[in-house]
Amino acid sequence: MSLLLATVVSAAETVAASPARNDKVAALATVLSEAAPDEVPIVVGLMVGEPRQGRIGVGWSAVGSLDVTPIAQGTLTAVGLDDALTEIAAMSGDGSSTARRVRLAELWGEMTSSEQAFVGAVLTGGLRQGALAGVMVTAVAKASAMPVAAVRRGAMLSGDLGETARIALSGGREAVEAIGLRPGRGVEPMLASTSASVAEAMAEFDRSVVQAKLDGIRLQVHRNGDDIRLFTRNLNDVTDRLPGVVETVRGFEGDPFVLDGELIGVGTDQPEMFQDTASTFSSGGDSGRVELELSIFDVLHLDGRDRIDDPLDSRLAALRDAVGDRLLPTITTADVDEAEAFEADVLATGHEGVMVKDVASLYAAGRRGKAWRKVKPVHTFDLVVLAAEWGHGRRTGWLSNLHLGARDGDEFVMVGKTFKGMTDAMLEWQTSALQQLEVERRGIAVLVRPELVVEIAIDGVQRSTTYPGGLALRFARVKAHRPDKSAADADTLASLRARLA
Repeated sequence: MSLLLATVVSAAETVAASPARNDKVAALATVLSEAAPDEVPIVVGLMVGEPRQGRIGVGWSAVGSLDVTPIAQGTLTAVGLDDALTEIAAMSGDGSSTARRVRLAELWGEMTSSEQAFVGAVLTGGLRQGALAGVMVTAVAKASAMPVAAVRRGAMLSGDLGETARIALSGGREAVEAIGLRPGRGVEPMLASTSASVAEAMAEFDRSVVQAKLDGIRLQVHRNGDDIRLFTRNLNDVTDRLPGVVETVRGFEGDPFVLDGELIGVGTDQPEMFQDTASTFSSGGDSGRVELELSIFDVLHLDGRDRIDDPLDSRLAALRDAVGDRLLPTITTADVDEAEAFEADVLATGHEGVMVKDVASLYAAGRRGKAWRKVKPVHTFDLVVLAAEWGHGRRTGWLSNLHLGARDGDEFVMVGKTFKGMTDAMLEWQTSALQQLEVERRGIAVLVRPELVVEIAIDGVQRSTTYPGGLALRFARVKAHRPDKSAADADTLASLRARLA
């Protein structure tokens, strides 16, 4: 018997009402166990607020304008909902907006009030039940009776938690552990923690790899024969935007491969600021006024073999042979003085800092561990915009004062506000971007889905009772918008607490 949407919604309501993580996991594991294999990816997508179809052209205004009487007893299945969303997502061309609204209204007429509320929240990014990917990974592990680490690794390598869940529940641990890298399919990137200095970072390792940290766009490079694919850190395929980069990659040795790199704008004597790199990238990639240059700093797969379980020094040796002078400036050392001199050279060339990495570290796809440390002379944090206030004076008509949140478990907690550091061009861009994420208005404040990441420079952190996070940012200013990052990449409340004055 097909899984009813009502069963999914009931589980979602249990998850939302449960403050304890274990209770959330149990509710999710139960509904996953009741789903047929082909239903599992659908359930996973709905429960984490990310339907398989992605954005389908239905936003807050479209959902909010629906006035459809709910039915008393739901008969719509999870598969039926998924089919309808696929149909709506495929609508395009003249008249598609009207057709989309009509089909959406028909769909709403097949649902109960609780089903309407749930699906509306899923489509508008307003799902607030604590069932983010981390909780779902644990639930899949519980439902399939296997270690969380095995599910997490499978999901990172496949780039698809829903598909990994299907494999886990239908094929078991052996099938999940058989999931490997496949060139052409994006992989969640490894992430770094923060250290205050090179010396602090190196104190954790016997020997360190020190690399320049570029203020650019993370780019994952895949090649399988003549097929070359380029992915951002959010796993968006941007191959068509970067024909020049594709030609560069054709010159690399080895096949197939998956490489990790950074794309940065190159000026006449200094690298471009991130905002200029991002602007060129968004307006047509390497056809813009700023030349975009690719540097590579790691390898995940080469010559048909996964390399993520090789130590970093071994991966770098293979990488030098493959990419030559496209390897990011790199040294391997146990000498702090040598590393600090390297850092000074990197800063003098206009880059933002260095990465310090354990020479023995493996590539932990999708994880922010302690084996990679970013060191920057100015304290910067990636925070998520929770709301923005309409400006006044010369900023009238622009969303200006940003409400900033840090990750705390599966939620985002407000830690401060700022209206500083933004150019007119940045204000114009964020006003448009944030209105597309709008979920509610309260006076002059526009509340938004927590999706837009901003890089915030601060002078420090202090204790405060003003904000829910118990912290306040000292002299916070916007350094850059980071649409290339997802909210899951944002810094944590714990990382800010570590900077308490």
